[in-house]
This record gives sequence, structure tokens and C-alpha cells, in this order.
Amino acid sequence: MAADLGELLVPFMPTIRVPKTGDRVFKSECAFSYDSPESEGGLYVCMNTFLGFGREHVERHYRKTGQSVYMHLKRHVKEKKTGATSGAFPKRRNGKVFLDLELNRDFNSEDYDFEDEAKLVIFPDHFEIALPNIEELPALVTIACDAVLNSPSAYKKQEPDSWEEDIQESRHSRSLRQQDNGVRIRPSGWKCQKCEMRENLWLNLTDGAVLCGKWFFDGAGGNGHALDHYKDTNFPLAVKLETITPDGADVYSFEEEEAVLDPNISEHLSHFGIDMLQMQQRTENGHDTDNNNSPPRSRPSEWEVIQESGSKLKSVYGSGYTGVKNLGNSCYLGCVMQVLFSIPEFQRMYVGNLQRIYDYSPLDPSQDFATQMAKLGYGLLSGQFSKPPMKSELIEQHQQKGLSPKMFKALVSKGHPEFSSSRQQDAQEFLQHVITLVERNSGGSENPSDVFRFLTEERVQCCQTRRVRYNQRVDYLMQLPVPIEAATNREELLAYEAKRREAEENQRAPPEPARARVPFAACLQAFTEPDNVPDFWSSALQAKSAGVKTSRFSSFPEYLILQIKKFTFGVDWIPKKLDVSIDVPDFLDLNRFRATGLQAGEEELPNLSPPIVLPEDTRDNSMSSLDSPEIDEAAVMQLAEMGFPLEACRKAVYYTGNMGPEMAFNWIIAHMEEPDFAEPLSLPPSTIELLPSSASETDPFAAAAAATATPLDNSPPEESVAILTSMGFPRSHTIQALRATNNNLERALDWIFTHPEEEQQSDALSDMADTEPTNQAFSLPNSHSDPTLSPDPEADAAGPRVKDGPGRYELLAFISHMGASTMSGHYVCHIKKEGRWVIYNDHKVSLSERPPKDLGYIYFYRRLSSS
Repeated sequence: MAADLGELLVPFMPTIRVPKTGDRVFKSECAFSYDSPESEGGLYVCMNTFLGFGREHVERHYRKTGQSVYMHLKRHVKEKKTGATSGAFPKRRNGKVFLDLELNRDFNSEDYDFEDEAKLVIFPDHFEIALPNIEELPALVTIACDAVLNSPSAYKKQEPDSWEEDIQESRHSRSLRQQDNGVRIRPSGWKCQKCEMRENLWLNLTDGAVLCGKWFFDGAGGNGHALDHYKDTNFPLAVKLETITPDGADVYSFEEEEAVLDPNISEHLSHFGIDMLQMQQRTENGHDTDNNNSPPRSRPSEWEVIQESGSKLKSVYGSGYTGVKNLGNSCYLGCVMQVLFSIPEFQRMYVGNLQRIYDYSPLDPSQDFATQMAKLGYGLLSGQFSKPPMKSELIEQHQQKGLSPKMFKALVSKGHPEFSSSRQQDAQEFLQHVITLVERNSGGSENPSDVFRFLTEERVQCCQTRRVRYNQRVDYLMQLPVPIEAATNREELLAYEAKRREAEENQRAPPEPARARVPFAACLQAFTEPDNVPDFWSSALQAKSAGVKTSRFSSFPEYLILQIKKFTFGVDWIPKKLDVSIDVPDFLDLNRFRATGLQAGEEELPNLSPPIVLPEDTRDNSMSSLDSPEIDEAAVMQLAEMGFPLEACRKAVYYTGNMGPEMAFNWIIAHMEEPDFAEPLSLPPSTIELLPSSASETDPFAAAAAATATPLDNSPPEESVAILTSMGFPRSHTIQALRATNNNLERALDWIFTHPEEEQQSDALSDMADTEPTNQAFSLPNSHSDPTLSPDPEADAAGPRVKDGPGRYELLAFISHMGASTMSGHYVCHIKKEGRWVIYNDHKVSLSERPPKDLGYIYFYRRLSSS
């Protein structure tokens, strides 16, 4: 028999590989579906590519690649037998579990047994060889099989770096000497002993000093007094007060300079009067909420209202009612994708074309965006993974509780410093990221994100001459400001603020917060109010002047995304969320905000660019002046005082056009993971041809032309240009961005978003300075060079593709955030399906009884038909 098996495998030996360092073995998830070894058909792992395939998809891979040898993995789940008198038999180690897979958390290991099975399968005849079979298999095959079986799953190789942290016990934990100084720590109302900080507070475990930590970009604020205290005293261990629960706490060792474990933490805390069992921290589905040390509340918390915790919600199953498992602070991803796949255009593009996408997928479908979108969409909409739970003695066909989108998350977050981490993220930023990926990967095919695209008219007026300029930009989202001053309960807010200050002065527990109630109409009014244009240069005066801008809709999208601007920065630059309730309507009519264009009696601003001002000694000192660009040093120092490197602050202010410290701070957050983050500002070779002073004075067009003239040897790579133009950006704008960023693709993309005004100067160089980038909508400038983008034959051939229609909408869905910052907390979404509201809370999908429309963060409206 051994000879027979050896001869059988001889033709396939060149295709059987042993996994090398760096090879990822996908033995927990199919590349085309969410089948796993626990699925009814198990999982087939290719012995050459190490990709995994479910029973329905392994034949496709065999036909496409000719790979014949697969390892079939199957995990059987069986309910334990129970004794005649009580409970299950005593638990013993299961020697039949050998696959390096996570145990399914949907099963309690006390009640179920797991049994793994592996075998080689040779296609197309489906010849099976049971494993292990050392005696009968060739040595190479045996080694390859052992390596596959013993290798960690593809995602476990990522987790140690980005999803997990190996924390060791501190060498000081067992020998720590605590001072008997009578210090007792109150259960709430903490404040740094050296400043007014009430966040990011650390309790020194030696003397009981409560001091603030350092300032971090994730919103944890402080002035570093805890570290200063260690330098003065050498007391090594401190615990973060907000993290104390019955299960433990976050402990940091200043001497060891890392987070550590303290096995005696309960004893160390009790020394200062802290009973860990009383430091409860409410959790829901593993999401941390605010510390429960506050006085009893008279109204439900934000967490309770948004998750409808006080109601017995009825679970729903079937097509369109599949949940998404939380991979660890990935709720933002689940919510965004649930809403996107409730939109018919996304369903049609990815699920309707499922077989075509799969048939034309590349050899590695795990790295193909269309394939993974189709896989996720089908998983959410098919109902295959959303079936009522079944109770039976044999659980061979267990119904998975939601999808586990590990492959999708790994792909869409690849190379992104934030989304590839396990930290909580802003759902709006992830939505923007996904829309960018959809745009980038649509090519010449249907682009479902077209349903979000609309044109915004921006009217800029010179206050001195009253002359105007009209520009258009492409937007995908409407950001709605929140005018707190328009709250209808101002007296309640003022009373709360007075009580809060009194409690702070008397070191008492803070009062129950008051939530501002702001009318939706006031938010709309704030959106349409004229906004000052900083550093406005009037082409009529040919000098800086005061300018204002207003925005209106040049077109209305099929689906309107509306973001409530709840998040802001406090005076201490810590990201904070406004506690606000807004009466967002079910039906919305925006027709009165339709743009009208140039009106009778209005006079346009001249199409002139600001002159390039060179020093008097132009020829001698021009290069030194260009090497030292104008930078707002006050903004630089304000950022540097927060602890950021000085050179990084200079770059942030420069690349955001001296638009203030807040814009520069956002740039820092987006780029702080880059390897050259703290390196000095390095500008590309000068693109300015030196002109005689008379030329710039008498011919502003010549000066503008000189400003955009470039050396012949500074042409960006055509491949980089093609990538950006395929995303819908004008070729001239793309080349300009690449030149400004030394041909760095990621930085060029950021440059485009932070320089939308540059889009208007592709040929005439005329619209350079009378507009400023808006902060009321995120824009993806679309192609002005591809005439195929406009569906209207009478439209401007160079215009972007938009689907205009009436501005009347009905609320379809909304995403809500719980917590104090986008970098913490939890997201859920509500979607209206079949005339009823449904709440999607990670893997749980239920009928909503009281959808909290007033507490949402991102709203999705669909256009009402004109009939």
C-alpha cells in the first residue's frame, strides 16, 4: 500500500510545498466564503498556495490553477454525554484536537467536545488519504503535511504585532513596599495633585499619589506629572484609575518602561482603601464603558439608550439579517459594511456579479478587493450564516453566529497605520476609506459609490468689492455643524455647568451630565451660514482682504450621507464628543438649498492668481527663500508644546497651508506612523523659474505660469500617475501632487485632499487663491479629463459623473457611537428594512423598539421618487 500511495503522489510531488517562513496558511477561512473546518463540508487547503477553500469553491481553484493536492480539514463538534445523576462527565484533555484553530466561542467547552480530522484529497478523482500516515507517504509529503497542520493560522501571524500585547509580570510586584501614610482613595472625583487634569490619572502604588500621565494622540491627556513623580521618588509602579475592575487593572512600570502584570494588585489597591470588587465597570459584548463610580442616574446612559438595553429585543434571522463578529474594536467596520450592503447598488455590483467576480478573480483571491467585497456581501445577504439556533445532540451543522471578517479587514486595512491596528477608529474615516477603495477598484465597470457623489457649489465673495466667484467641487458626505448655542435647554446646561464647577472645587462627585437638545433646523441653518475665508486674496484688489463663502448643492445624490460633527477638540487639545440630542427627521427636504449660480447684478472676481513675491535680491537669494517656505511659527510652537517633534510640527503646518493648529494637528495624527515623520521638511526641487521683477509686476499670468513650470527631469513615474488618475483625479492635479511629495503615492493622495483648490488650475492657472478647502464635507476630487464619467449627454464633457434629482429624502439607516471619543467606545447601526427598524450590534441582529435617531453620528438618506 505504501508503494501504491507513493506512486499515486509521484505526478504531484513538484506541486507540493513545505510552508516557508513568511508563508501564510489559510486553514481557518475560505477565500470565497466563510466556510471553515467547522462547516459541514470542512475546508480544503491547497498544498501549493496554502489558500483555503470551502467545498463549493475548491473545484474552481483546481480548474483555474491545476493544483490537485489539497488537505481537507474538518472539526466535529459534539455535545458531551451527561451522567445519569448530574451534569457532564469530568472534563479531560481532548487529545483529538490538533488543528491550531481558535475554539468556537459559540460553544461552551464544558458542554461540547471537539474532534479534528485531516486527510489529503487528490483532484479530480477525490482520492482520499487519511492523516497522519507517516509510514505510507513520501517523506516530503509527510513533512509538508506536518508543517501545514502545525503552522499558525494566517491571522495569528499578524496578531502578535498588531492585535495582541504580551505583558510580563513586573519584577517589583512581589517586593513592592507601600507607605503607611494614611492615604485613602475616593471611588470617584479624582484629580491630578499637581494640575487640573481629570483624565488619564495614575495611582502610584507606593505612596498613593494620584497624578496625570502623558499626552497621547489617542485622546489620553496629561502633563506627565506621574512620570515626574517617579523621577523624584523612584516609586516604580502605577495603576490607571479608570481601568480598575474585578478582573484586574492596567499597571505601568516606570523603571521597566512598559505595561506590566501585578499579581498582587488587589492587595496593593486595598492598602489605599480600594476594593476591586466594588470597582465595577459596565461592559456590553466586551466593550468598555465609562467607570461606574458616578452617582445614580435619573436618566438612562448613552450606552443603554443606543443599544436599547432596557428592552427585550427580538432576534431576527435570514437574508439581510446576518451579524458581524467583533474582532476586537472592529465594530466601526461592521456597521459601515452593514449599511453599504443595504444599498441596492452595492448589492448589485458585488453580490449580483458574484459568480463573474469569482470566475475572474486572481490566483490569490484573498488579496482581491472585488472578491472580498463580494464574499462579504453574499455572507451578509444570503442568510446562510443567519439561522435560528438549533438544539440537538449532534451539532455537526452548527449555525455560525455572525461572520468573522478577518480576511476582509486584513485586506482593506493593509498598509494603513490605524485600520490595521486593534484600536477603535472613526466610522466616518473608515467609510471614506472604503469609498476610496471602491473608486480605485471600479475601473471602467459600474461604480456603486456613484450614488453618494454630488456637486457642491461654493460661492466666495470679497467683502470689500462685493465681487464673487463660483466654484464646484465633488463631495460624498455632508457634514452638519452643531450650534450648541441654539440648544433649547440652555438653562439646564448652565445649571449643570455651575454644579460641575462647584463639585470640582469641593472635590465631590460630579453631577449627572445634562445633554444639550439642539434642533435639526438650527444645524441646517449653521451649515448654510456664511463662513469666513482665512487669508483670502482678492483678485479684484490684488491683495489680501476679508472674504466669506457659502455652500449650496449643485446636485443631489441618490443617497445622502450626513455626518453630525459631534467630535471636536477641547482647550487642552483632547478629542471630545459633544453630548447632544438632535431631532433628526425621517423625511428631509433640501430643495431650498439648491445652488443658483451667478445671479443678475453679481460681478465676478477676475481670473487672476496672486503674484509670487520674491525678495529684492531675487537673483542672489531666491533659492534660499524658496528653501525656507513661509510657516506660521506660532502654530508650530503650539503643536510642539504638546510633545510632537519640532520638525514634524513644521511639516504639518506647511502641508496644511498655514490653516491653523487644528488642521496641522489632524495632519500629524494621520502621518505620525510614517518613518520620516520627525525628519526635517524636505521640499522637492524648486519649480519656480526666476523672473525679472518687472515680469511678475506687469504680467500676473506669466508669474503664475512660472510658478507651475517644472524641470523636465522631475516627471513622476507614469505608473503612479495612472494609479491616481484611475481613482478619478485629474491628470494635471495628480502630477502636481506627485511632484510636491517626491513621488510618494500615499503622501500625494493626502496632498490632493488637503489642496482641493489646486484642482481648478489645471490649464488656465486661474482659480488658485480665491477659494479655501472646506471643512464641511470630505471631498474626493473626481476626474475632469474622462468624458465618459458624465451620464448626461448635454452635460459638460469634462464634468464628473453625478446622478442628480430632487432633494427630498427618507431616512434609511444611521450609525451611532457610544463613548467619549472616536478612539474608544462602541458603534452600532440601525437600518430600516421591510418597513421596520433593525439594530445591528456586532453579531446580534434584533428588531428595534425605540431607534435612538436623536443620538446618531452618521445618517444615510435615500432619495424619494418624484412621483
